Amino acid sequence: MPSQKILVVEDSLSQRMMISRHLRNWEYEVLEAADGVEAFTAFRQQSPAIIITDLDMPEMNGFQLIEEIRRKEIARTYIIVLSASDDKSSVVSALALGADDYLVKPYHPDELRVRLTGAERVLRLQNQELLIFAMAQMVDTRSPETGAHLDRVQYFSRRIAEELAAEGDPLVTASWIAQLFSLSPLHDIGKIGIPDAILNKPGRLTPEEFVIMKEHVTIGASIFSRIYERTHYAPFGFAIDIIRCHHEKWDGSGYPDGLAGESIPLCGRIVALADVYDAISSKRVYKPSFPREQCWDIVNRGRGSHFDPRLVDIFNRNEDYFWNIVEELRDIDD
Repeated sequence: MPSQKILVVEDSLSQRMMISRHLRNWEYEVLEAADGVEAFTAFRQQSPAIIITDLDMPEMNGFQLIEEIRRKEIARTYIIVLSASDDKSSVVSALALGADDYLVKPYHPDELRVRLTGAERVLRLQNQELLIFAMAQMVDTRSPETGAHLDRVQYFSRRIAEELAAEGDPLVTASWIAQLFSLSPLHDIGKIGIPDAILNKPGRLTPEEFVIMKEHVTIGASIFSRIYERTHYAPFGFAIDIIRCHHEKWDGSGYPDGLAGESIPLCGRIVALADVYDAISSKRVYKPSFPREQCWDIVNRGRGSHFDPRLVDIFNRNEDYFWNIVEELRDIDD
């Protein structure tokens, strides 16, 4: 059942009472404000997830309220404008200032309810993305030298995907790229189950230690498989492919499943190259960062063996971009 806290901002008492009655019937928690100043105070004190606001109000109008909320908010607030004005300039101005939706009075309650369902979906996805990155950061905090590793892998992965889209790859849509960018930080989530003595060993792992280290892909995939079974949230299936397959190699010599060629999910192939490039171009507890020319050589020697040849060709065309990311997001102690 819905339980989001919603702030209704409306200077007309009758309108405010009618909107609030609908919301309470739908089992939302409702706050009320008669103008922008009162609304902004309620926003600061009560942190509503959704705000439904009129535009034409005394003291502080709806445009000013939207602007102030966007300036001060910490977590994203979903703002729906509910106004009698259907003037195009008002719609454009409200959306430009940061409103998420615009509904014209008189409205039908069913239409408002549909808009609120959409708002909750957006907020839920935003919260899931924050959770995803927080989970990934939990692993990175155990390896201090990795610093901006997750950010760099995200940018490397997205650039490769954008180039594939430009080449006309039918799989690589805008939403696919967005999922890759959002979920790529999870690639090493399974390292949460690897002992610190192995994860942060300042030297080469023994064969026995490497066997344990390799388990991070199956640990991570298992974690998200269980989450996926409970939620059936499609992006988590995408995440499983990244987590399980980013150590597979084009020639079939990788792990854990020895997949080869295009049997390796594309997202796994992309993150494989992004992850390796970041590892060799950045300082690690067991090695210094390698110079630019050596990084280029390692990637190209892996063409057709470690990496998908098509992705290496994209890397070569965009090597300046990759190295700029390395320099811009280089760890402080590197």
